[in-house]
Amino acid sequence: MNPSASTNSSAIDNSTELRRPLFPPIPHLSSRFHLKTTFFSELSGSVGDLGTYIPIVLALSLVNGLDLGTTLLFTALYNAITGLLFGIPMPVQPMKSIAAVAISPSSHLSIPQIMAAGLCTASTLLILGATGLMSLLYRFLPLPVVRGVQLSQGLSFTFSAVSYISYIQDLPSGKTSGPRPMLGSDGLLLALSAVVFILLSSSAGNERRRLFPSALIVFLFGFILCFFRNPSVLRQLKLGPSPIRVIRITSEDWKVGFFRGAIPQIPLSILNSVIAVCKLSGDLFPDQEVSAAAVSVSVGLMNWAGCWFGAMPVCHGAGGLAGQYRFGGRSGLSVMFLAAGKMVAGLVFGNSFVVILREFPVGLLGVLLVFAGVELAMSSRDMGSKKESFVMLVCAAVSMKLDAGVGFVCGLVMVLVLWISELDWFALLRRRSGGGSGDDKLQSADTEEIIGI
Repeated sequence: MNPSASTNSSAIDNSTELRRPLFPPIPHLSSRFHLKTTFFSELSGSVGDLGTYIPIVLALSLVNGLDLGTTLLFTALYNAITGLLFGIPMPVQPMKSIAAVAISPSSHLSIPQIMAAGLCTASTLLILGATGLMSLLYRFLPLPVVRGVQLSQGLSFTFSAVSYISYIQDLPSGKTSGPRPMLGSDGLLLALSAVVFILLSSSAGNERRRLFPSALIVFLFGFILCFFRNPSVLRQLKLGPSPIRVIRITSEDWKVGFFRGAIPQIPLSILNSVIAVCKLSGDLFPDQEVSAAAVSVSVGLMNWAGCWFGAMPVCHGAGGLAGQYRFGGRSGLSVMFLAAGKMVAGLVFGNSFVVILREFPVGLLGVLLVFAGVELAMSSRDMGSKKESFVMLVCAAVSMKLDAGVGFVCGLVMVLVLWISELDWFALLRRRSGGGSGDDKLQSADTEEIIGI
């Protein structure tokens, strides 16, 4: 086969993925909690995705009346089970599109409608995973398109993080209210100092320093500041978990939840919560790449267990995985530590824990988020040609400007156009008609090998 033809087809050829089984074998459970680094690095990695988790949960609690205690308990169970099953710091994050629609003043959703949207999305992913269709999609999806989705999500997180650091945030409304002051318990100086601290204490060029629990120290410092910023927090806390209640979902709730919440969420969940997560897990943990079918089924089962009781709709996310890895998470222990923290907060304080989160310095959340976003965006640096980079950048640009689903389709169209442009149609026609020189026939054979006919 002509070497140049092999190189030109790299944008769409992914033979490694074609050889992957639909349902890879599950490793022994003893490997799930093997301490690969240090205790404190795993503990630090456990808070690596809180930069996205806390703002969204807080906004849903304040605007929509989401019961934080119930959400903490269920997401703690999700963290524990996924850490046990996958053996990597698999994140559990809010379904961002549903949350954005829910807190928007123009399309405000009630709790039953939010839960209906989560259940509809979960059902779709459960079916795709259980039937093997998600694994087929993962096998044949071109790598540049996946990298484009990852790049767009990483940059989106980074832009949000810079906004958190630079401007005063009203998290319930999602709006800013002027530049952040330089001084104060949530000032610009505090956030920039945290950035410098993380850079100095966990340099990317030194693996031992990367495993220093810098994120954990930043988070704990912010947690302590909550009580100094508002001493009345202690008086507002109430002991005991939230009562468990079943959410009643009417036919109108199902209709609104599906059309307003689930339809925009489903493409994002497929691309970022399954496809991008699986690919990133293969990049970060080559011996533990998770199955697309397993991740898809996991998202479905989590929400079918929790949404009926008012727990926030959740999914896995490439940004959370990148953040937890960036700050030291290397095994299932990382998310087990996070599960323990959520479980204690949910059982001891219940829904009243929201008064603490309300005082958490948003600038410090932005600091954690900026490193997670950059780590995710950097996964796209392995493009080997200009054509692959072109597809990736087009997909990322459209995803950021319009929608991840639209960017995904545009990326596939670009791959198809590039594939057609590489074919020697005249040689193919001559071969079909029985003519052509020996060189033409050889070139045609190369082309046929590329397109698989």
